Amino acid sequence: MALKLYNTLSRTVEVFEPLDGPNVSMYSCGPTVYDYQHIGHMRRYVGDDILIRALQMNHYRVKHVMNITDVGHLTSDSDTGQDKMEKGAAKFGLSVWDIAKKFEKQFFNSMDALNIKTPNIIVHATDCIDDQIELIKILEEKGFTYKIADGIYFDTSKFPDYNKLSHQDLSALKEGARVAAVAGKRNPTDFALWKFSPKGLKREMEWKSPWGVGFPGWHIECSTMAMKNLGVTIDIHTGGIDHINIHHTNEIAQSEGASGKQFVRFWVHHNFLLFDAEKMSKSLGNIYTVQDIKKEGFSPLSLRYLYLQTHYRQEMNFTWESLAAAQTALKSLWEKAQVFSNPGLEITVREPSKKAIKIWEDFVDEVDNDLNTAGALAVLHSGLKLAEDDYDIAFLLKSADEVLGLGLVERGKSLFEEQEKMFSNPSPSQIEVLELLQQRNDMRKQKKFAQADQIRHKIKKLGYDVLDQKGGKTELKKL
Repeated sequence: MALKLYNTLSRTVEVFEPLDGPNVSMYSCGPTVYDYQHIGHMRRYVGDDILIRALQMNHYRVKHVMNITDVGHLTSDSDTGQDKMEKGAAKFGLSVWDIAKKFEKQFFNSMDALNIKTPNIIVHATDCIDDQIELIKILEEKGFTYKIADGIYFDTSKFPDYNKLSHQDLSALKEGARVAAVAGKRNPTDFALWKFSPKGLKREMEWKSPWGVGFPGWHIECSTMAMKNLGVTIDIHTGGIDHINIHHTNEIAQSEGASGKQFVRFWVHHNFLLFDAEKMSKSLGNIYTVQDIKKEGFSPLSLRYLYLQTHYRQEMNFTWESLAAAQTALKSLWEKAQVFSNPGLEITVREPSKKAIKIWEDFVDEVDNDLNTAGALAVLHSGLKLAEDDYDIAFLLKSADEVLGLGLVERGKSLFEEQEKMFSNPSPSQIEVLELLQQRNDMRKQKKFAQADQIRHKIKKLGYDVLDQKGGKTELKKL
C-alpha cells in the first residue's frame, strides 16, 4: 500500500509520489519567536515529524526546511498592527534580538523533549532579507506590485486562481471583513511585500531597500526560503489550518507569480488543539507549554502519545485526565520495552514470525492511510498481545517506534543500564531488594505463588517493582 495524503489543494486523499524519485522536498512554517510556543503549537510539529517518519518508512529521503520568523510578522493578517517581535520585547523587557534567541531556544527545547527530528535546514528570516528583496524585485518587474503610503503590495487581481487553495468566494469578500482596511489598497485580498518604517520612528529591525527603509511582509519570507533551498516547485508544504486562507494562499500567489510554475504539489494542514473544549488563549489562562507539562509530573512523550490518538486533520481536545490516560498507555508500551533490557536479545538473530510480519503490515497500512496514528497505535497494542515471543515483541516495538517516536528502545535500554548499575555496586537497601528478589524467584520455582506475592509487596515498599518476563525471567524497575 502506497502512502496516501490529504491534499488541501485538491480536497482529496491522493497517492503521494515525489517529483524526484526517492527524494522528497518538504517545507514547514516554523514559529514566530516572540513568545512561548505552547502545546497547541507543538501538536503541529509532532504531526510534521510523523509525516517525515512515514515518508522514511516508505524509503523516501526527506529534505526538510523550516523557517524561524524573527521579523516582520504583524499582529494582524491585514498587514497592520504592532510587530509581534516588538510586542514580545515590550512584554519581557528585552531587545527584539534577545527575544528571538530566548523563544527560539524554548521552541527547540520543546522539540527535543517531544522527540521531534531536527529539520535538515533551519533558516532565519533576518538572514534572508536580501533574498526577499530580490524576490519582490522579480514580482515588480512582472507587474504584480504597486506602491502605497505604507509599503509595496501584491496585486492579487493580476494572479489567476488566487483562491485555488482556500476555495473562498472572492466576490463576496468585503474590505474589513477578511482583513482590516488599509488606505490605498486596490483589492481586499492584496497583501504587503515590503512595509515602510513609520516616519519619525526608528525600529529595532529595519533594512534599506530599493523602495525605502522598512521590513519584509510576513508571507514573502516563506516563499523565499522554500524556493531558495528546495527549488521553485516543492513536494510538500505543511502548516496549521489557520494559514490556508491568507498566509499559504499568498505564498502561492507570490511564488507562482515570480516563477510561473506550480509552487507546492501537496499541502498538508493540521487542525487545532483545544483545552477543555475551549480555544487556547492567554485571556482564559489555559495556555501550557511542554515545560509546564513536565512540571505537572508528566513525561513529554506522554503528550506526544496523546497527540497521536487523534487524527492530525481533526480538532483535538486536551484535558489533564486524557494526558494521564495517555501516560498510562505509554507506560504499558514501556513495560513491553523491557525486552530491550536483555543484552543477549538481538532482533537480527531470528526473523520475525509470519504473525508478527502481518501485524507490522497492518500497522504500515494504517500509517499509509493519511497518517492514521490512532489506528496504528491500536494495531500495535493488539499485536503485542498476539506476539509469540520476545523476538516478535522487539521487532514490533522497534519497527513501530521508528514511526511513532515514543522512545521505546531507549527506554528499555535505560532501564537495563539502571539495573546493571544497581547490581554492580548496590547500596545496603538495594542489597535487601536483591535478596528479596532471589527469595521470590525461589518461591515461584517451588510454585508457592502466595508467598512470592507477599515478597513482591515488600520489594514495592522499598521502591521497586518486579517485572515478570517470559521464560521465568524477572527484572526490577525503580518506582
